[in-house]
Amino acid sequence: MPDSPVKDPTYNLIAFLSQALSNVYQLEEWASDAEGDGDNDLAEFFRKAQTDSRKGADQAKQLLGSRLQG
Repeated sequence: MPDSPVKDPTYNLIAFLSQALSNVYQLEEWASDAEGDGDNDLAEFFRKAQTDSRKGADQAKQLLGSRLQG
C-alpha cells in the first residue's frame, strides 16, 4: 500500500469521517433498491453495513471533537 500523500492525522480522521458518512448514504440507497427488488437478505446485509459505518462515523466525530478541543 502506498504512503498517504497527506501525513496529517487530523486530515486523515476527517477523510475517514467523510467516507464513513458517504457510505451511510450509499448503503441506504442500495438497501432500498434491494428491498424494491424483494431481496430482503441483501437489504438486511446493507442495513447492517450501514449501521457499522454510522458507528464508525460517530466514533470519528467524537475523536475529532476531542482532538480539536485539546
